[in-house]
Amino acid sequence: MPGADTPHKMWGGRFRQPPDSDLLEFTSSFATDRRLLRWDVVASIAHVQMLGATGIIPASDAAAIADGLRGILADAEAGRVRVKGPYEDVHSFLEAILYRRIGPVAGRLHTARSRNDQVATTLRLYVKEAILHLVAHTVDLMDATVDRAAGAVEIILPGFTHLQHAQPVRLAHHLLGYVWMLDRDVDRLMDCYRRGNVLPLGSGAVAGVSFPVDRQRVADALGFARISENSIDATGDRDFAVELVAAAALLMVHLSRWSDELVLWASEEFGFITLADAVTTGSSLMPQKKNPDPVELIRGRAGRAIGAVTALLTALKGLPSGYQRDLQEDKDIVFGAVDLVTASVRALQKFLTGVEFSKAHMEQATRRGLLTATEVADYLAGKGMPFREAHEVAGRVVQEALARGIQLWELPMEAYARITPLFGRDILEAVQPIAAVEAKRAPGGTARAAVEGQLHSARLQLDTLRMWVRETEGRLQKVSALAER
Repeated sequence: MPGADTPHKMWGGRFRQPPDSDLLEFTSSFATDRRLLRWDVVASIAHVQMLGATGIIPASDAAAIADGLRGILADAEAGRVRVKGPYEDVHSFLEAILYRRIGPVAGRLHTARSRNDQVATTLRLYVKEAILHLVAHTVDLMDATVDRAAGAVEIILPGFTHLQHAQPVRLAHHLLGYVWMLDRDVDRLMDCYRRGNVLPLGSGAVAGVSFPVDRQRVADALGFARISENSIDATGDRDFAVELVAAAALLMVHLSRWSDELVLWASEEFGFITLADAVTTGSSLMPQKKNPDPVELIRGRAGRAIGAVTALLTALKGLPSGYQRDLQEDKDIVFGAVDLVTASVRALQKFLTGVEFSKAHMEQATRRGLLTATEVADYLAGKGMPFREAHEVAGRVVQEALARGIQLWELPMEAYARITPLFGRDILEAVQPIAAVEAKRAPGGTARAAVEGQLHSARLQLDTLRMWVRETEGRLQKVSALAER
């Protein structure tokens, strides 16, 4: 039995010399993959229970191993066992501690499995949990945004294209645009969960296993929807990790876009929002400053999330089929991306609690930039003029207003009439910002009725997403409970 200070190896019979200590440290992944401890214990318990149930190992040995694993996890989570030391990875750590506690019977744990299919299984369990948490936090952000939108239906602001004043919109409509962005992010994450919900355990190192294992029993115990079809693909596949990192990166891009806008809106030039002290920081030199640091950092950290996709794809692109040691690098990338994006989602939700929208500044901005020029063209098109001709005539109206330095609703009726007799006095009402907003009644538009319809749809979607979170959380909790004593 290995001594307390003897590094435990899961291999070595054909070696006459010990590995170089520096290279052993270089190749170790324990500093990273030790955070997979619980899921490694869970997967090991499901595996060993199957070995006992099928008679591949004695049932008493299976029970002793499972109980020993539960004890190690309990002690590790309580701080009674330090999850550190000269181990190659979390698997060798567990096996070493298990040897010390229950003796040589611990050696039966690795029957009918390889580290290759074990680590693939453990990482998939982690990814499922990570997706659940990221979806849950994103749904919370969506929920908070819907609430803010519901309270902003009366506020009108400029909609922008090319960062230029374009057309007036309701602030609620603008905020709901981010809700639907996040909804697509959540949908991608849930799809990643579905596609990655495959059990690789039972694939061995590359060729499968020689024992009569019951892979479906293990899949059921670990909450996987199905088992992998090909042992070579199963141990070398990291598509599920790429999909998670890619979906998280796109979510981070959306957060970055929103953050960039919030930074602009908080500036004196825009003045669309004011920020509570709790969500800002100050300047070490300029005492008047309130800086929107959280959203600036979200914007800055988006590059790291994007880089994670490139790093993982690059690690995979030159690999032949089956397991290669390069795949050890996946965990650092996945953990880093998940931690960064999850923290950013939570930070943006908290930041929004300190945002106060300035109705006065927003509505004042709608009175600049001739935002309702399109209404002039639409008005003429409604009178029967072909839209392209109406667009040209509306441009002449714009020129007249610019020359006088006034807004379209301030332009005298005789000026409209000189341009074309199709204009009636109702044009002066049609070019008012609120009229322009209310004209956009089609579904998906910014009129009150359309926005209220969006709010209703968003709340229904949130109910659906919360149900997915509850059901998935319940399934994962049931799987995690395998490790409870």
